[in-house]
Amino acid sequence: MNNLFYAVPAMGVIGLLYTLIKFKWVDKQDAGNDRMKEISTYIAEGAMAFLKAEWKILSYFVVIVALLLGFMASRNPNSDWTIAIAFIIGAVSSALAGYIGMKVATKANVRTANAARTSLAKALKVSFTGGSVMGLGVAGLAVLGLGSLFLVLKHLFAPGAAANSEEMVKTIEVLTGFSLGAESIALFARVGGGIYTKAADVGADLVGKVEAGIPEDDPRNPATIADNVGDNVGDVAGMGADLFGSYVATVLATMVLGQETISNDNFGGYAPILLPMLIASIGIILSIISTLFVRISENASINTSSVWYIIYYQSKWN
Repeated sequence: MNNLFYAVPAMGVIGLLYTLIKFKWVDKQDAGNDRMKEISTYIAEGAMAFLKAEWKILSYFVVIVALLLGFMASRNPNSDWTIAIAFIIGAVSSALAGYIGMKVATKANVRTANAARTSLAKALKVSFTGGSVMGLGVAGLAVLGLGSLFLVLKHLFAPGAAANSEEMVKTIEVLTGFSLGAESIALFARVGGGIYTKAADVGADLVGKVEAGIPEDDPRNPATIADNVGDNVGDVAGMGADLFGSYVATVLATMVLGQETISNDNFGGYAPILLPMLIASIGIILSIISTLFVRISENASINTSSVWYIIYYQSKWN
């Protein structure tokens, strides 16, 4: 039983190692000419500036909520003040998941555009690899965080206790703080990033298309950079944090139900608690394997309008 519990965070580590390897691969790809690199740098710097400002405000929220949560939990016999620590770990992990997704997106976007100028297959490989970095980064962090924190809390509150004991109830109760922290950051990251995205998008439409007659994504439109920054912080960083929170909440909710189940198994009654984490961890390995089968032929029949759109604006940037 113990070996299987330790296998869960180990799978999370494997997912993060794969994420790191693929991130470095994307980073090594050609980013195009100097003009393309300049514009992509503006977008990356703008996105990071937004995240830093957002994190600064959210850090106050996390500290205040953690203190209140720890105070209330200390008065609950079925909980413990360490739920505040679990809350902070969940919040930091959620923010990190969004950061990983946005970091690779700002690198993969321009490299995909450059690859699309010469090779459809190469463009798909770069874009899909960038997306897999975010997906496996979210899953790896979730599995590593849940698995590791569960082992620590079980050692603190329920060493050798039965799965349906009061000690295990306290363990699961404290573990829910991890999910609460993740969901809290996801809420603000998704809404805050979404507001910025829509404001920048509307600005690009009004100022560029309506007043000056410039297409929305034309580099001559002064709101283009802000629009692309908004897409990254809202649709990538915000979505990454949102996916992380939903992923953790789904697995943890099943663990909570499993703790209430009486099971006669070979794992001391822990099978209903262990199973959700094992399914999530095995999913990481299967996802890594499945990425190896995503390919496209250079002669594939596709709608080329989007490719020509990219090439057209690359000529504008040169």
